[in-house]
Amino acid sequence: MFSKLALRNVTRSVGDYTVYFLTIAFGVCLFYTFNSIEGQGAMSFLASADNPVVGGILAMINVFSVFVSVVLAGLILYANNFLIRRRKRELGTYFMLGMDPGRVSRLLLLETFFIGLAALAVGLVLGALLSHGLSLLTLSMFQVPMMEFHLSFSVEAAVKTAGYFAVIFLIVIFFNNISISRAKLIDLMQGERKNEELKQRPLAVSVVLFLAGALLLGAAYALLMIRGILTIDPLWFLMLGLGTLGTLLIFRSLSGFVLRMTQNQPRLYYKGLNMFTLRQWMSRVHSTYLSMTVICIMLLLAIGITACSVGLNGAIDSMTADEAVYDCTMQDYNEEGEPLSDRLRAAGLNLDGVFSDWHSGVLYYNKSEVTGVEAEMAVKLSDYNGLMAIQGLPALTLEGDTPQIRSEELGNRVGYREYVVIPDEMAQKLEVRRFVFSGSYAGEAMEAEAQFQAAFDQVVEQYSEGAYTAHTRLETYLDLMGNKILVLYLGLYLGATFLLASAAVLALQQLSQAADNTGRYAILRRLGTPERMMERSVFHQIALAFGLPLLLALVHAFVGMTSANQIIAEVGKVDVTTSSLITAALLLTIYGGYFLATFLAGRRLLFLKEK
Repeated sequence: MFSKLALRNVTRSVGDYTVYFLTIAFGVCLFYTFNSIEGQGAMSFLASADNPVVGGILAMINVFSVFVSVVLAGLILYANNFLIRRRKRELGTYFMLGMDPGRVSRLLLLETFFIGLAALAVGLVLGALLSHGLSLLTLSMFQVPMMEFHLSFSVEAAVKTAGYFAVIFLIVIFFNNISISRAKLIDLMQGERKNEELKQRPLAVSVVLFLAGALLLGAAYALLMIRGILTIDPLWFLMLGLGTLGTLLIFRSLSGFVLRMTQNQPRLYYKGLNMFTLRQWMSRVHSTYLSMTVICIMLLLAIGITACSVGLNGAIDSMTADEAVYDCTMQDYNEEGEPLSDRLRAAGLNLDGVFSDWHSGVLYYNKSEVTGVEAEMAVKLSDYNGLMAIQGLPALTLEGDTPQIRSEELGNRVGYREYVVIPDEMAQKLEVRRFVFSGSYAGEAMEAEAQFQAAFDQVVEQYSEGAYTAHTRLETYLDLMGNKILVLYLGLYLGATFLLASAAVLALQQLSQAADNTGRYAILRRLGTPERMMERSVFHQIALAFGLPLLLALVHAFVGMTSANQIIAEVGKVDVTTSSLITAALLLTIYGGYFLATFLAGRRLLFLKEK
């Protein structure tokens, strides 16, 4: 019987459970996605190459998962408390019908189980899809061809996710039992009758608070742009304090400032239900300006962390491109010997089959008395043009056979950014510094890489008198890929978590207010107010609550990201487009999804209850 009653309560109150269900489902999806990265494409690629950074990435994900689980536990408890408050009259009715607190607790336990089981299933399905999407996103950020990766499901990550959320639900059940055991019948039956009084603040006070907040934010922005974001000292904490206090004062001033300013525009104030909507929204700003400040800061962290982590990956790509202009470069530091192309052929490597383009050359010690130019290294014109041709750069012509200083990269990690290009015949007067071979692979990078490395090992074994090095683009990517994945994954993980927390808290606050406003909208309906007009009123209230913290957070994020991008740009190109698109997609999916769900649930609370 209890199972049927619990299932009926869940299906009957599906609208009330929307935000609660979304919070659990999004949490499961997020938790599964980032705990299943071990089997994702980029991580599988790193693991197959025995990259030592894999263990570090997985360890960091585990540490952050504990933090995320604490945040999600708080959110689920907050959402559960909202549901308990919404159902006080229903619970009071159960007590009046003779149910003891133990039976009511059992009923809530079964309802929680049904909701949690459904949210877990949906979250795991979404998590598998998001995990695959994250894998594709990661692979698309690497400019090295890789094997295909297919949609997969990690049983280990699913079990871990289920375990974490089982603990969270045990905590929820514990607090539910405490709440039910302490509940009094009179409080349950009258719990929805308490309203918040609207105390209008003088306009002058609100204006002063608003201007003070704007000045504090301006000072914080100025410190950020002048000093940067990475210098941690007393002034950094002062900047943080000024920004937080400025944000608090901005929201503190809204309850009087916006209302009074709107009242000065009669056409706007008295249009439709604008007067009613503004006063209802302002009645809660008195008590929620602190939470709006926290939500704004969490949104700032979500936007900033997500955008900067993606942007930093673009900078890492630039660093990789600078260090690896060819698919492979081999060097022999011996001053005597035959061209490296001959040695690779002798080792069994089919150069024309493995490489689409290659060049084997010689680098020389520069002598200023011979070349007339001060530089540490010299290269023949033919070798320079051969190496540049692989990069797709134009050939160089020396005017009157006059040596010329150049800075284009001669090979992967050659180590010199400035050298002199000399006529071929002049090289006979210089001493050999090293032999160099560079090429671009013709086919699949992994297979060509294996053939080149095997030939290189053979050369080292056969010609032991040389001092050889080999650097490949793939090898360089593997060195930097771990840092890239760590930055990207942790950035998206934390960004999505802060965004989820912000949206969930806002949604629950608005649904709580919508529940309190049910009676007021019922009066409007009796007075003949069209339901379409009341729906717009609900929409505008929720839009104000979601829009204002987001708007100020975007301003904060723009200033912060401008400062951060200046630092990132010092080491590489900032990928503003990709970072903006990914951040916007995250905002639209999570924040926009919660906004829509809140509006639909709020409209149901206000209208369906009366029918």
